[in-house]
Amino acid sequence: MSEIKVALVGLDTSHTIQFGKRMNDPNCDPKLKVDGLKAVACMRFETPFQDKKGLDARQAELEGWGIKVTESFEECVADCDAIMLEINDPAYHLEYFEKAAKLGKPIFLDKPMADTYASGKKIYDLAKEYNVPVFSSSSLRYVTAVAEAKATMSEPEFVAVYGAMGVAPAGSSVVWYGVHAMEMLQRLMGPGAVSVKSIQDDKGVVCVVKYKNGNRGIVELNTGSSVYGGVVRTKGKAYPFVVDMSMAYTLQLQEVAKFFAGEEASVSLDDTLEVMDLLDTAQRSLDSGCEEKLNGTY
Repeated sequence: MSEIKVALVGLDTSHTIQFGKRMNDPNCDPKLKVDGLKAVACMRFETPFQDKKGLDARQAELEGWGIKVTESFEECVADCDAIMLEINDPAYHLEYFEKAAKLGKPIFLDKPMADTYASGKKIYDLAKEYNVPVFSSSSLRYVTAVAEAKATMSEPEFVAVYGAMGVAPAGSSVVWYGVHAMEMLQRLMGPGAVSVKSIQDDKGVVCVVKYKNGNRGIVELNTGSSVYGGVVRTKGKAYPFVVDMSMAYTLQLQEVAKFFAGEEASVSLDDTLEVMDLLDTAQRSLDSGCEEKLNGTY
């Protein structure tokens, strides 16, 4: 079977390098390598998340793996079978998703879905309008520890997860940093969130998520910590876990490869929109100081 030719849109994120390496680098560690995909081109442009110097360094690395780097979207996607939108700044996601959706090729949209729920809902609606296959998630959805926690306790009543928090170069830090932990929560608890109450202190942000069936989720975003993990519980049982990130990009890219090969995305766009809504609502709660209802129904 011939390799699927992939266009990478965006170079302001290290994910472009991580995924490009796993697709194209002949010296990539065999256990990290993902077969069936070949990155053919990448579009670069500056954002608040990466300056010209950083882009130049990344471009040199991609070119060493045979990936053409251009500043033209049209040139980037001219000879591809599928598109990976790898833009660190989520404020650009809607603009480039609309350009990509019109081509009708399968799209992987890297996290977070967008910068706001409103933009995420427009992306959702465009995907339906153009009937284009879309897959969007954080890699934390696919790490082994989360998969094992879900398999061990498929219907928990309580889920508490924790992850990193910092200051994003632009936009909401809750959206940008919080997506990984919210992705874990949504995977473990499933859909049905109705409200979020967020509080902030000098250690970060804590979000309490209520569900329509009475379940409760807690998302703890901690400054100065890069560790991810959590615990899933029922009234009588508990299963704690800590995430090993060493295989995260490979596990996610394996899901992307199956999706580009024609399989249904392993996360629905409805679930992706709920993650976006949780993040948006968490930020609104911080801003208002009150519990806030989600924008949509899941």
